Amino acid sequence: MKHNLFLLLILAFVSTAQAQKGATDKDWLNLFNGKDLTGWDTKITGYPLNDNIGNTFRAENGMLRIAYDKPVYNRFDGKYGHLYYNKPFSHYILRFDYRFQGDQVPGGDSWNVRNSGVMIHSQSAKSNELNQAFPVSLEVQLLGGLGKGTRHTANLCTPGTQVYYNGKLNTQHIIDSDSKTYDGDQWVSVEVVVLGDSVRHLVNGETVLTYSKTQIGGGYVSEDYNWKKAGITNPSEWIRRANTALTEGYIALQSESHAIDFRNLKLLDLKGCMDPKAKNYKAYFQESDPKACRYK
Repeated sequence: MKHNLFLLLILAFVSTAQAQKGATDKDWLNLFNGKDLTGWDTKITGYPLNDNIGNTFRAENGMLRIAYDKPVYNRFDGKYGHLYYNKPFSHYILRFDYRFQGDQVPGGDSWNVRNSGVMIHSQSAKSNELNQAFPVSLEVQLLGGLGKGTRHTANLCTPGTQVYYNGKLNTQHIIDSDSKTYDGDQWVSVEVVVLGDSVRHLVNGETVLTYSKTQIGGGYVSEDYNWKKAGITNPSEWIRRANTALTEGYIALQSESHAIDFRNLKLLDLKGCMDPKAKNYKAYFQESDPKACRYK
């Protein structure tokens, strides 16, 4: 049975690659317009929705930048933030380039040096509590090299989630990828292929991590977790949903105390009308949405 499930997963990714070839540039959605943050919502720990303190998230020189200007960021001190695209997705291919910049802000945790991430299948910005540090989500963790040793990127972090990895349930908070180490401030290209509850990470065109059966759960979602530390005052909803499938959600860019730039943020939606008779039919769709069909 495990072999069959793995085979089905591989076949799904093969079909996705084939479908992607049938898409044109016009089929890809530009998540960032290069000019401003239209279409995005900000949530920073301890601050109300869309209070983008210190212009943390900004459009600059055609890039979406996460920066930490004084005096707001004389010290970071737990001001974790996330910038959410305002529409959820379930089946899609996400592409982006990123690069780290300069030094970490004073007051950031030691493990956040050249550390950021892109959350997928995330709860919405609006549903975050005021002091919540991290949304329940799957994090495509982005790490920069430190000039010596190995430091993989496009890892998986699981705040409030758990996945099947190598055919077994894995509740570790971090699952390391097989990527190369990227030192300095160089641009790195990432692609995330999401088919509901099955996900694949690619770095510079090479597959570095694959997992499936994505779920709400793990240490972040349990009755004995330190919810106060997480900034969550009403955990009952998450506890009730523990071990349930997580197949869709929002995309969010993370601020964790080290400046990072993003460019070429694009998404190919793989869910849509799969009726060839409809005028908005696309051969590359992987998940049917009959309500989306439009006829003459």
